[in-house]
Amino acid sequence: MENNADSCRDFVKDVKRIIIKVGTAVVTRQDGRLAVGKLGALCEQIKELNILGYEVILVSSGAVGLGRQRLRYRKLIHSSFADLQKPQVELDGKACAAVGQSSLMATYDDLFSQLDVTSAQLLVTDNDFRDKDFRKQLSETVKSLLALKVIPIFNENDAVSTRKAPYEDSSGIFWDNDSLSALLALELKADLLILLSDVDGLYNGPPSDPHSKLIHTYIKEKHQNEITFGDKSRVGRGGMTAKVKASVHAADAGIPVIITSGNAAENLTKILQGQRIGTLFHKDAHKWVPSKEVDVREMAVAARDCSRRLQAVSSEERKQILLNIADALESRQKEIKIENEADVAAAQEAGYEKSLVARLIAGLANNIRIIANMEDPIGRVLKRTELAEGLILEKTSSPLGVLLIVFESRPDALVQIASLAIRSGNGLLLKGGKEAKRSNSILHKVITEAIPDTVGSKLIGLVTTRAEIPELLKLDDVIDLVIPRGSNKLVSDIKSSTKIPVLGHADGICHVYVDKSANLEMARQIVLDAKTDYPAGCNAMETLLVHKDLVEKGWLNSITVDLRSEGVTLYGGQKASSLLNIPLARSLHHDAHTDSIVTEDHEVADVFLRRVDSAAVFHNASTRFSDGARFGLGAEVGISTSRIHARGPVGVDGLLTTRWILKGSGQVVDGDKAVSYTHRDLTTT
Repeated sequence: MENNADSCRDFVKDVKRIIIKVGTAVVTRQDGRLAVGKLGALCEQIKELNILGYEVILVSSGAVGLGRQRLRYRKLIHSSFADLQKPQVELDGKACAAVGQSSLMATYDDLFSQLDVTSAQLLVTDNDFRDKDFRKQLSETVKSLLALKVIPIFNENDAVSTRKAPYEDSSGIFWDNDSLSALLALELKADLLILLSDVDGLYNGPPSDPHSKLIHTYIKEKHQNEITFGDKSRVGRGGMTAKVKASVHAADAGIPVIITSGNAAENLTKILQGQRIGTLFHKDAHKWVPSKEVDVREMAVAARDCSRRLQAVSSEERKQILLNIADALESRQKEIKIENEADVAAAQEAGYEKSLVARLIAGLANNIRIIANMEDPIGRVLKRTELAEGLILEKTSSPLGVLLIVFESRPDALVQIASLAIRSGNGLLLKGGKEAKRSNSILHKVITEAIPDTVGSKLIGLVTTRAEIPELLKLDDVIDLVIPRGSNKLVSDIKSSTKIPVLGHADGICHVYVDKSANLEMARQIVLDAKTDYPAGCNAMETLLVHKDLVEKGWLNSITVDLRSEGVTLYGGQKASSLLNIPLARSLHHDAHTDSIVTEDHEVADVFLRRVDSAAVFHNASTRFSDGARFGLGAEVGISTSRIHARGPVGVDGLLTTRWILKGSGQVVDGDKAVSYTHRDLTTT
């Protein structure tokens, strides 16, 4: 079987009957009350699955906890002050279950009714399953309910359970709702069991430990002896230990199980779309283990270690590494071209947009040599100050650390980013688009093989599956900056999914404003170039703004004819839509990337350049100049529209931070009595 991280979720294509178990921690809030919002979202997902033809069976915990909360409240309001001073006796669990079950089912019934879905309650005990006739009747009843599109909701009937230690005894057929859901999966011949918890899945340590890693696919032989469980559920019985035991039992019997968070929106839908959500238990899981797994944390830590070795070598050695890479790219050009052409052919056959495959690998070696011959950016003294006699403070440039770059399709981006990272002394993790998978792989191979052992080839790691990105985005203790290069959705999704600083632009709109005093032929050339030179570029014009006086002169009509002749589809604002008889633009975004004014009036131009708050502002020039190579940066890792750290095309300088270095001769503060401050600027001396 192919060792592909995503292929192990292909089984969802054949799923028809699903059992979903909802844990107490999902059903209730911290104060013990029902989490109605989360339950409502869950019911909406179940309704959607019902509409799509899935047979959904729900196993819900929460009755005991809910009942306990209600009975405590009743006891409180009927107690005197003297009663409250006495030691409080723990409430009877069976009474709590009886009270809570009615409330729990009433809530489910109300929520499902609002969605025009009918639910049914089925309470069972472990003794029921010892009766063959009961088991047969149970299957027939559930079959009838599912045929009627009714959602069966199971719960253990704790109120009448005869077990002497219902929270500890594991000798019965089942001993909690996790094991009940596994038993029902077998009895009712489910195709999939989903256990919803308050964490994202099974970790190899306590989820609260930042060093714990999410296990995407549970391999019994690999994981059963290396997992350290944290505390059990704050309100339920078994916690993760019980879930794993139930999951292993069901998976061994041939029923796939996924443990995932019940708090995340649309997790059920994502699972059935084949996305790698939570932890999967499957009888064939051992067949999916690659011969050598690469852990994303290990990859990030290795990149950090190598970056520190890179920073330790001389400027000349770092320069030589880049020159060696440039030579390697040229000497292996034929090999690279074969892989690139295979990607181009596959992408065109799959119907991807031309912009994803049009940029051929060319001139990359020359760009690397330009970067290699730049002034060494590391350790530059930006400011030098004498604090006191013999006490000198220096502000110096320093690498950020480890960069994670997620880019779509363009293999030339990999070479640009790698060369900038090496010149700036940073470690690097790269995730390219699948449309350029072969090109990225060969380029990564060529580049890392040219890095000497004194630094280490793991300086640059290549992430091969999209499923690894969520794990990487959690590594805020190792990765220092994320730079997404691609669609608005890619950038927005990453920004909302990580605590790591993100440098990028979610919209990046480019405007060209043609003033009434513009040289109209110049304006025509700039507008056409800004839009049609490379329409897929983020520096291509999206919005054309035209002074109202140019409407009367006929220039607006003229430029629209020119744009249409180049295949540009036009949409207008309120006035332009009416004037030109074109569709109204659905929205007008303002996330400023690059804005250009075309005018012969220098006063107007000065106002525009000073007051337009964009990453780059031009006068009488195409927005297409907003590019790292054209700016003389050698290359760029991306273009930033944020105002913190770096803005506009980001080259080597954007991958640096600063450090303060203080050189003294034994000085102490001693309440500032021992030092006579001079604060003399020595930067230019």
